[in-house]
Amino acid sequence: MESTGSSGRLWELQFERSSGRGGAFAAVSVSAISSAELRVPGSLAAAVVKWPVELAQDDSWRMESVLSKYENQITIFADYLEEFPDTDELVWILGKQHLLKTEKSKLLSDISARLWFTYRRKFSPIGGTGPSSDAGWGCMLRCGQMMLAQALICRHLGRDWNWERQKEQPKEYQRILQCFLDRKDCCYSIHQMAQMGVGEGKSIGEWFGPNTVAQVLKKLALFDEWNSLAVYVSMDNTVVIEDIKKMCHTLPLSAETAAESPPESLNASTQSKGPSACSPAWKPLLLIVPLRLGINQINPVYVDAFKECFKMPQSLGALGGKPNNAYYFIGFLGDELIFLDPHTTQTFVDTEENGTVDDQTFHCLQPPQRMNILNLDPSVALGFFCKEEKDFDSWCSLVQKEILKENLRMFELVQKHPSHWPPFVPPAKPEVTTTGAEFIDSTEQLEEFDLEEDFEILSI
Repeated sequence: MESTGSSGRLWELQFERSSGRGGAFAAVSVSAISSAELRVPGSLAAAVVKWPVELAQDDSWRMESVLSKYENQITIFADYLEEFPDTDELVWILGKQHLLKTEKSKLLSDISARLWFTYRRKFSPIGGTGPSSDAGWGCMLRCGQMMLAQALICRHLGRDWNWERQKEQPKEYQRILQCFLDRKDCCYSIHQMAQMGVGEGKSIGEWFGPNTVAQVLKKLALFDEWNSLAVYVSMDNTVVIEDIKKMCHTLPLSAETAAESPPESLNASTQSKGPSACSPAWKPLLLIVPLRLGINQINPVYVDAFKECFKMPQSLGALGGKPNNAYYFIGFLGDELIFLDPHTTQTFVDTEENGTVDDQTFHCLQPPQRMNILNLDPSVALGFFCKEEKDFDSWCSLVQKEILKENLRMFELVQKHPSHWPPFVPPAKPEVTTTGAEFIDSTEQLEEFDLEEDFEILSI
């Protein structure tokens, strides 16, 4: 690196395009340069952030405070991310297609509307005495949050809803965002996910894999009455239609009330409301399919089927990336996967006095990153959302048509519960003394859950 020549010294932070386990900054060194400056060249690999070493050595100026000063500037430079190429190809984002050449602004708007969760710092210590930042270990948890948040957006606002910067948002949007704030009383916070992971054999601060995150979300959803999701995580690469319908079919409140009434009251109630009075309702479904698509790298025979999943209207994308380096994949262009990257450390954001959340740091406003699909680690988890039963039936038809036609299938879709499996029992909320997410204040309470023996599909 060039030197301007001076008696002063600066700390120099160098970071690369593919950030490692420690987050965005890959290396720290000392350089003989004087004035503080932020320099952003065209290549991210060469980018540096520098400030006087005297400040770094002063106890009142810790590295964290300096990073806090520069973090927003670091993330806003378009040069950090490659622009989309000029091509006539279609881009698929979570079930929607965009013609890149004529709909680029619409495409970028669609991507920026997705909730973007990254590393955070300065939140209350997890478990009271644990870490106050998830930098370096929470990337897969953040990706799980992004997939679930997309399901909740589809549930309450619809897939076509779009986010506009500094515009008043629907109350449902604000409520969804508050589910993910970094506080122990928020149902899908980093606190809840990390502590629920203890029941899956993961210590707080330990890196999660796609399957572990799926199991954690399934269990946390049992305490989320507002969103009322049925979360199904497939086992052994097999999705069982019978089990999903058993889990998602619920009796309407009127039918449940009538069932507790005397027979004559039941007859009068059903006759007055017609034959549909006791028809089962459908609980919105979050379907997660953990997969292993190869041994050490993804097998090319799965590429086309994997890409087809992003075309499905029910798509929530995929969790995956590289060992200990997770991304949230939301679509593809040609043979490149498009993803949101959680490896940026931002300061904890809480609700404001008026009850809303400043959401500017929860949306990625620059073109997303891309990677060749063959560089993907074979351990992934596909996500789908089916708000109504007809959505699930349509998804089954698409799977039959696009996935099961291959000789080497990514996963299986079967009608009946396999006879050699244990009986399927829909998950139910454990009986605990408190309600909602607050119950997970200690790992002892996790014993209420039956721990599953699902293997973790990771290559480390």
